[in-house]
Amino acid sequence: MAGNIFGSVLKITTFGESHGAALGCVLDGVPAGIEISAKEIQVDLDRRRPGQSKVTTSRKEGDRVEILSGVFEGKTLGTPIALLIRNENQKSGDYSKIKNIFRPGHADFTWEKKFGIRDFRGGGRSSGRETVARVAAAALAKKILVKKRIQVLAHAESIGCVEAEAFDPKNIQKNSVRCADSSAAKEMEKVILEAQKRGDSVGGIIGIIVRNVPAGLGEPVFDKTEALLARALMSIGGVKGIEFGVGFAATKLFGSEMNDELISLCKKKTNRAGGIAGGITDGDEILIRLAVKPTASISISQNTVDSKGKAKKIQISGRHDPCLVPRIIPVAEAMVQLVLADLLLAGKNDKI
Repeated sequence: MAGNIFGSVLKITTFGESHGAALGCVLDGVPAGIEISAKEIQVDLDRRRPGQSKVTTSRKEGDRVEILSGVFEGKTLGTPIALLIRNENQKSGDYSKIKNIFRPGHADFTWEKKFGIRDFRGGGRSSGRETVARVAAAALAKKILVKKRIQVLAHAESIGCVEAEAFDPKNIQKNSVRCADSSAAKEMEKVILEAQKRGDSVGGIIGIIVRNVPAGLGEPVFDKTEALLARALMSIGGVKGIEFGVGFAATKLFGSEMNDELISLCKKKTNRAGGIAGGITDGDEILIRLAVKPTASISISQNTVDSKGKAKKIQISGRHDPCLVPRIIPVAEAMVQLVLADLLLAGKNDKI
């Protein structure tokens, strides 16, 4: 199956299924001499790990990473790095009764049509659990970004109809929804728990800020920075829309309002373009917003069909996130980190 490899110079290949023995990735192109340990990777994996709060799935996974190759005495060797995360808390029996029924909002039907076979246990490879490998890989990418002081920060801007009004980055890791507004966070949590109580789910918007990005990253035409970031972020299950800078609000502005006037070579009056011009970073903050749909797995009765086209009613049981936003946040950061690290490595020879 194609489509499991990401990146140009820094390449990652992810593997594994939701209820299989393990998930993991192989990274190629990581420079030699970077200090890394399983403990450091684990910090990022713990942020994504399931079962951390009442607003996430109750599935309990340690998500303990094993470094199989490419690291010696705490430093990268410049050779392929293999990372493995074993599954420990699968409950495949939850899916046996619906293995021949297509779940609304899921990839069951499309995977069946494409491959003629699918792993029905938790969605197999189309499950959000696949992203654990991306987060593990990004721990290496982050090491490359740190050298340039690049920081990637994602947070919950809204969940349901509740929108954050204040922004204090210190609050993001202090609440279950990862919102920078502590007051809004409490209301967001209520919305999620109310939806969960009804057997339903809720979506939201994730904001991403990338700081200290040097000017000159990206390529014109097909490999624009926005194009690469959009591909990376839209590859996350549940993400249905993306904006850069003011995004769709630009359609209501005049050119005189939209253009970011230059004050000096290194400073602009505004940042409505979101830190990218002509597909190349301009040195300002990169600003991104992601629209995340409600979780497809809900326990409310729905209409569907089985593999023979016969009408069926379905009620999905098992352990599912009532809202994807809190757990997508570290995944979104990971994908941005992978893209930017790849661009940094690729851009080494742009100037002589």
